[in-house]
Amino acid sequence: MEFKDYYQTLGVARDAAADEIKKSFRRLARKYHPDVSKEPDAEARMKELNEAFAVLSDPEKRVAYDQLGQRHHAGEEFRPPPDWDAGFEFSGRGFSGPEGADFSDFFSELFGGRMRGASGAHFHARGEDHHAKVMLDLEDAYHGASRTLSLRVPRTDQHGRVTLAEHTLDVRIPKGVREGQLIRLAGQGAQGSGGGQAGDLYLEVHFNPHSRYRIEGRDVYASLPIAPWEAALGASVKAPVPDGTVEIRIPEGSQSGRKLRLKGRGIPGSPPGDLYLVMEVVVPPADNPKARDFYQTMARELAFNPRQALGV
Repeated sequence: MEFKDYYQTLGVARDAAADEIKKSFRRLARKYHPDVSKEPDAEARMKELNEAFAVLSDPEKRVAYDQLGQRHHAGEEFRPPPDWDAGFEFSGRGFSGPEGADFSDFFSELFGGRMRGASGAHFHARGEDHHAKVMLDLEDAYHGASRTLSLRVPRTDQHGRVTLAEHTLDVRIPKGVREGQLIRLAGQGAQGSGGGQAGDLYLEVHFNPHSRYRIEGRDVYASLPIAPWEAALGASVKAPVPDGTVEIRIPEGSQSGRKLRLKGRGIPGSPPGDLYLVMEVVVPPADNPKARDFYQTMARELAFNPRQALGV
């Protein structure tokens, strides 16, 4: 996927005010609108102009795009980093239907699943709902937690330039929260008009990458290193898990990749997920004469060929 420079498309500077962006769009739209233009690529250029204007005329999309694209240039190979939009507080406006249907894959990748909701919600007395992606630790899902979160909220100043303000709030993370779940904070969205009720803020939960655990729904996976003799002979070993430590039995004759299921020890819920410990046989290094002699004795006396099933 190629990076799109929306400022270049509209022919404006990156610090252009909202009025400059609108004027440039109107000027180019008159030139390339398919109903009046004689340019051979008018339709394609008009689509590019509409897409660029949709982003740069919206304070929320513009500030997110600016943060992401500071070091990228038009046409270069581009993939947004995982969770690039975490911590941004977006309103309900967006392109959830035909408005954004003709836009590029680049636009869809950045904004297709973000800022959902019907445009025009600001005409109602009730304030708009806001949305933000937040990153939590796996342990928060096991125990619940109280967190102070700082969200970046786009604001337009008196000159029409977009800036980021900080919205800090204290949040209670419920035990058993899962990936993709929405936490609703009543009245924390946009203020209502004419004394109307404020909108809500919805926090979309995602988990920080963990050095030990991998999450699939409510199930949790972790590698369990074991020694060759524990795998061959069986053993009772202790293993750390997100909510403490467990003692488990390694079955005799285990191999790397075998899974041990701890029912109900995944993320809490109704029902809770399971915890899977994936065994990984770790071979001790032959880094001293005694260890080398031991391995040489094994090679002579066991006559073991791990590739026998391959016919070699």
